[in-house]
Amino acid sequence: MKLENFAVTADQMRQIEAKIFAAGMPVAALMEKVAGRIAARIQMILRAEGRRQKESEFFSGCGGWGLAEANVPGIADVRKEAEGKEVFDLQQLPAIGFLVGPGHNGGDALVVARELHFQGFSVVIYCPFAKVKELTDCHLRYARSLNIPCSDKVDVLTNCDLLVDGLFGFGLEREITNPIALAIDQINHLNKPIFSIDIPSGIHTDTGAVLGTAIRATRTLCLGLWKLAFLQDRALEYIGKSELIDFDIPLADIEAVLGKNTEIQRITKAAAMQHLPLPRSPVAHKYTNGHLLIVAGSGRYTGAAILAALGARASGIGMLSIAVPESIKPLLSSQLPEALVIGCPETHGGAISELPVAIDLGIYDAIAIGPGMTLDAAIAVESVLESDRPLVLDADGLNILAQLGTVPILSERQALTIITPHPGEFKRLFPEIVEKTGDRIAAVRSAAQLSSAVVLLKGARVCIGWEDEGDSLQERSAARTRIYLNPESTPALARGGSGDVLTGLLGGLLATAIVRKSPAREVVPTAVWWHAKAGIMAAKERSELGVDAFTLTQYLIPALREF
Repeated sequence: MKLENFAVTADQMRQIEAKIFAAGMPVAALMEKVAGRIAARIQMILRAEGRRQKESEFFSGCGGWGLAEANVPGIADVRKEAEGKEVFDLQQLPAIGFLVGPGHNGGDALVVARELHFQGFSVVIYCPFAKVKELTDCHLRYARSLNIPCSDKVDVLTNCDLLVDGLFGFGLEREITNPIALAIDQINHLNKPIFSIDIPSGIHTDTGAVLGTAIRATRTLCLGLWKLAFLQDRALEYIGKSELIDFDIPLADIEAVLGKNTEIQRITKAAAMQHLPLPRSPVAHKYTNGHLLIVAGSGRYTGAAILAALGARASGIGMLSIAVPESIKPLLSSQLPEALVIGCPETHGGAISELPVAIDLGIYDAIAIGPGMTLDAAIAVESVLESDRPLVLDADGLNILAQLGTVPILSERQALTIITPHPGEFKRLFPEIVEKTGDRIAAVRSAAQLSSAVVLLKGARVCIGWEDEGDSLQERSAARTRIYLNPESTPALARGGSGDVLTGLLGGLLATAIVRKSPAREVVPTAVWWHAKAGIMAAKERSELGVDAFTLTQYLIPALREF
């Protein structure tokens, strides 16, 4: 596994660092190394920002052309200058304020301040603590000897162009109180760009909870390994843009603490690619590429069935059948000519009242059910739950399941069941663990253990969990939950219907995996990654306002270029 796969708790990070120090790496040497890389990265970011500003200023009079498009006198010289290593002379370098805490996070900030001072930046230090760790104190005394302005008053930061937050690093457990809480609120109200070192001060490393108050960072430079907070929805508004600063942690030290098959993993491009149904056999035919049944839609929510089917189409499914109310069958047939559309008896309100008597659920490799069905379709949902087919359950399928009894029904199903709730549906499904929903990882872990299902909790950072029983008796006796977290998404996906697209895409990948005898659960992270990448690509081209659910389906295949 690579560094990008791992996500750690504060305790795990402490154990890994302890191994590094026990092996002989001096704490002071590691601080110098880490801070040197932070300083280099900050300079790189500032140079890039300088290039963007210079382009913007130059081309504001060129009709809005970009650097590659403009064809005006002197363009070659400007491009050369914009691509050069330095953009500003020393008088133009931004003034940077450093927020220094009592621990080694504060020490990191001080070393970064010193290095940028030597590079010609104007730096000031804000340290509101009378007592700091010994190594941090050494760096603070040296900064003073260099005549770097140091103060315990927030006012020292007023004229800075950029702030670097080193107040508290990973592992903070207790709430921040006054006077530091008041100071953090004042700093946030300065409305200046803030780069946080490792994690924004005030954010819980594991849960992402705000401990009283927290720095609202523009960008966070996470050190060594990703912390779980970066994958918790409630921390995202405080983290801003995030990136990992690698400082060469030996893989052996990571595996010694986490194990070779760590419980919690970030979904990566490489991991997602492994479970795409590619390449196909040169002798493949439609029946070897899976047969999916989608049960969806109603007179009121016709579009949900269409969107789910379009998601399934993009998966490359060999055969697609769609069961819908009889009254909307012609519309589905016109939109999806390749699909086998099954008309179902319907209620007066236009919902599926039951599945046709002649339907044989056993012929399908997988079933996806729920989008747009309404609660009046309970009999159809019960019929599918009683089948022995692998199942993706979404939307009203989940709401009906909650009415029937989530845990008893799911724990008795012999076939694989994947549930895809948003937070509201999750609370209805698992009211007994509702108090954990702030910590999405803990909530998914508990739900997977209770239900024996694969749980996909939607959100800005999708969290997936299932009980991993293993193949051998020894592995089954030590069963544990596997957690996958998607580190990338876009607010553009916060639109009605995008979840229906995911249901169809996931159902198609599941059916294909079943018929190919591939690991079926592993396609869930792949579907989530693929769906998110399509949203990101669409938002990049059309803006976050321009990605309706139908548009999203049109980007699923182009998004494969990301794989």
